[in-house]
Parts: sequence; structure tokens; C-alpha cells
Amino acid sequence: MELEINTIKDGNRQIQICLRSGNNTIISLQTEACLSQAEKLLPLIDSAMRSKQIKSRQLKRIKVVNEGGTFTSLRIGIVTANALGYALGIPVLPSSLINSKNRFSLLGKTLVAPKYSSKPNITKPKN
Repeated sequence: MELEINTIKDGNRQIQICLRSGNNTIISLQTEACLSQAEKLLPLIDSAMRSKQIKSRQLKRIKVVNEGGTFTSLRIGIVTANALGYALGIPVLPSSLINSKNRFSLLGKTLVAPKYSSKPNITKPKN
């Protein structure tokens, strides 16, 4: 079983998660999340897993979109994927094999690093 996370869907306005078994999509959910990805991502994952009676131990890997979108949207998806993967002891992979260079290992766990399109600008310049 694989969990896929996309927090930058439709120009950062939506988040989407999919649970797959092999080539079969078990469930795919998306929700509006403009500026609220952090509040909505984990409940969306929980809802999908509960609705299909999937236990966390059934997950074998997590895929996450790791480039494009805004700094915060991307960061939320990657941090969530890496934290879940680390806690469950399963690998986290970029959603595209093109981005496979953006992987690293931490204490024996495979995790994903973000690939930002520009330097983050998360503070206002001081006057």
C-alpha cells in the first residue's frame, strides 16, 4: 500500500492524497486548502484511511510532490511525508523519478528533500 501526497495541486489551492495498491487506486481525495494545508492534510489522510479501513502498518511507502508550488505548501507536504515515513519506518520517495536526487537518509530511513524554484522569502523586509 502506498500513500501519495500533493500539497501544491491546482496552483497551491488544493491538496490531494491517494492510497494505492499496486496500480489500483483505492481512494483519492482532494480538498480546497488555500493557506490551510497544514490544518487539512493530516485529517484528509486520516479520513481516507479510516474510510477504507486501512491501518498505518499496511503502508509500505509514501510518495510526495517535492518541487514546484509555493515554499510553504511544498514544505508542509514534505515535512508531513517525512515525519510519517520516519515514524512508520517506511521509505519516502519523490513523486517523480526525475527528482530521485532529492532523497537522503537519516538514521537509516529514506526521506525526501524539497526542490524550491527560488530562495524562500518568508519574512517581510524591515523598513
